[in-house]
Amino acid sequence: MAGLEDLYREIILDHYRNPRNRGELPVPPARRVEGFNPLCGDEVIVYVDLDAGVATVTDVKIAGQGCSISQSSASMMTGAVKGRSVEQVREVIRAFKAMMSIHERGLDGDGKEVEQAVLPDPSVALGDLEALRGVVKFPVRIKCATLSWNTLAQALDDAAAEAEAR
Repeated sequence: MAGLEDLYREIILDHYRNPRNRGELPVPPARRVEGFNPLCGDEVIVYVDLDAGVATVTDVKIAGQGCSISQSSASMMTGAVKGRSVEQVREVIRAFKAMMSIHERGLDGDGKEVEQAVLPDPSVALGDLEALRGVVKFPVRIKCATLSWNTLAQALDDAAAEAEAR
């Protein structure tokens, strides 16, 4: 198991030292959303370009600063979502949060708001993102790993709300 942990550590450090899809996209047409973790000072800016029908992530870039966990997670996220449909991206976000053992607010059968565990979807392969699985051993670092994912989800939610308003 130590060999696998070493491999995961190397993947995380590689994405931290050589982040993928780092930079900016012109706003508009891209959407720019900032995320900040006040507990540790991590910050991420997600630029996401969606096709005209708001159905596909045509491009995604990241900027910001923070710990190796937050920045490598953001880098890996860009590779996992670029070129996918928004529906597929939401599935990957859900699968990643499930791996991080995140709970979300939802409605129970009676319509009352409750916290619900995000259940993993076994059909969604996470690839290199599996390297971040060990973060769950350190609960305070989960927010670092999920910062970019929550920021991307906010960008998708904003785009969907804007498309509905039209």
